[in-house]
Amino acid sequence: MKKKILVVDDEPSISMLIEFNLKLAGYEVRCVGDGEAVFDMLKPFRPDLIVLDLMLPKMDGLQVCRELRKLNNAVPIVMLTALQDVTDKIAGLDNGADDYMTKPFSPQELISRIQAIFRRIQALPSHVESSAFDIGRLSVRPDQREVIVDGKDIELTPKEFELLLFLCKHKGKVLSRQQLLHGVWDYHFLGDTRIVDVHISHLRDKIEKNARMPEYIMTVRNVGYKLLGPNGVEASSLA
Repeated sequence: MKKKILVVDDEPSISMLIEFNLKLAGYEVRCVGDGEAVFDMLKPFRPDLIVLDLMLPKMDGLQVCRELRKLNNAVPIVMLTALQDVTDKIAGLDNGADDYMTKPFSPQELISRIQAIFRRIQALPSHVESSAFDIGRLSVRPDQREVIVDGKDIELTPKEFELLLFLCKHKGKVLSRQQLLHGVWDYHFLGDTRIVDVHISHLRDKIEKNARMPEYIMTVRNVGYKLLGPNGVEASSLA
């Protein structure tokens, strides 16, 4: 069966361009022009992925992302934005988007990113991970998507959680920013590695006693990051 993609953009010329190329690539496509219409299409169309513009009438792209995730709807989202500021892109990812593209963009690149998301979904294990990572006063529990520090639940965005879990799975190993981008977002962001730096900064603010003197997420100069336990001890995984 064809994968279904919902395109949400209030510029008809962009919607038509995306629709034309996605149909050529073998997808079934529907287009709507505002954020509220997304929710009208969820049940009748049941999209496998949403291409979502950031600036929309009635409800903007960030609001749509937040509402979908509040409904526990995990449909993948590729956000489109005309904004160049990396903080705007990070806001989309933090609110539940799986990827972003800056206008103007190549339809072929959009299709490549969509294909990458579908590959990642297909590669996910059918069972829920049950191993917990206990690292000093930090505990990461994938099965419950919980992070606990000093006995208190820590609220992370979906991408912050995935980044921390990826670091836990590769404990003690030095990971480049590109490796982290590919491992967590499943796409090479064409050198936009500040995405990783900002997410690492957010994680440190939430799990470290002193974000400027981290115990866990260590910077490896000119390379990337690695996860260690307190006092430089490698993290341990407990089944």
